Amino acid sequence: MRATPPALSSALTLLLAAMLTAGLSACGRKGEADAAAPGAAAPAGAASAAAQSVGVDKMVQADVPITVEASGTVTALQSVDLRAQTTSTVAQVLVKDGQNVRKGELLFRFDDRADRAALEKARAQLARDRASAADLERQLKRARELVAQNFIAQSAVDTAQANLDAGVGLVKSDEAAVQAAQVTLGYNELRAPISGRAGIVSVFPGSLVQASATAAPLVNIAQLDPISIAFNLPETQLGTLLEATRAGPLEVEALPPPGSAHGATSVKGRVTVVDNLVDTTTGTIKVKAEFDNKAQALWPGQYLRVRVTLRTLKGATVVPQVAVILRGNERFVYVVAADNTAQLVPVQVRSGMGEQAVVEGLKPGQQVVVDGKQNLRPGTPVKLQAPVVKPAGVAASATGDAASGAAP
Repeated sequence: MRATPPALSSALTLLLAAMLTAGLSACGRKGEADAAAPGAAAPAGAASAAAQSVGVDKMVQADVPITVEASGTVTALQSVDLRAQTTSTVAQVLVKDGQNVRKGELLFRFDDRADRAALEKARAQLARDRASAADLERQLKRARELVAQNFIAQSAVDTAQANLDAGVGLVKSDEAAVQAAQVTLGYNELRAPISGRAGIVSVFPGSLVQASATAAPLVNIAQLDPISIAFNLPETQLGTLLEATRAGPLEVEALPPPGSAHGATSVKGRVTVVDNLVDTTTGTIKVKAEFDNKAQALWPGQYLRVRVTLRTLKGATVVPQVAVILRGNERFVYVVAADNTAQLVPVQVRSGMGEQAVVEGLKPGQQVVVDGKQNLRPGTPVKLQAPVVKPAGVAASATGDAASGAAP
């Protein structure tokens, strides 16, 4: 074997040393770069230990009214269509469109000349027959005196008595005829049978009116104060509704209709009657409520929503609806434990109230997760976000929000 020259061996040694040094430097720089990279992967298990940012809300306890809403129609307690009871012409119209009238107030006067003449004729007939009856009474008296003196037979007295009885009966008939004529004459004045507001008057002086039940009414009068609202509730609420009515007056609230002026308030009333049967075609029960309507905020035929307070839950636990997690038939919420970990707690929802819910299963003072719960698992560490500033009145609106909910 031929030996390598010393000069060549030294050169090879220096070249290998330089290559080794460069490789080690490159590895060192790559490790530092990987360690400094912002996207560097964390060690295994580090992700599970990272705290999740969540938004929480503190549960509150309040007296919560359980309510149910329904659509109702405003109806007048009394509404009368006025029609003529005689065939005549209109002499005077004493009522104006939309006028408030009192019971017994004169509204229309008809041409009564024919009926007044008929009354005078009946009175004259009565006077004539009364005179005849008086004469028959004198004849009977003379006949009794003569029969006492044996100048005439007893049969003559009997005949005189019969004539007098017939005359008395005729007088009574004439008296009834006079009363009938007075009634007929009274039909020529049409008075308000109830107090209320008149509608649109459909006749004018000189118009012909007829006594017909199918004729167009001269005017309608509707009672506006008090007034009622009729609405239907599901038959599932019947038991609760009847129990509430037995406990005392049941409050009803008529909500302002859509498009009402800003600041319009609801009108409060009370349930007056629950129908005696359930409508089998719709599965609902009809209810009527009565309202004071001095301001005439409610109008007959108006369609609006009503809210009935069935009962009140005392000291109920109220949480935001968004905190409730649905899993089949079960309901859960995440609460923040003392060690700042998320714990899944089962709850029972008693009632939904718009953005709030009444639940059971929580302890006083617990904080429930409302934002970020989709990233949580039981035992996950959590970091609380800064609380969201709510508008005035939201934090303590448990009872107010309940009014927009429905009973379970």
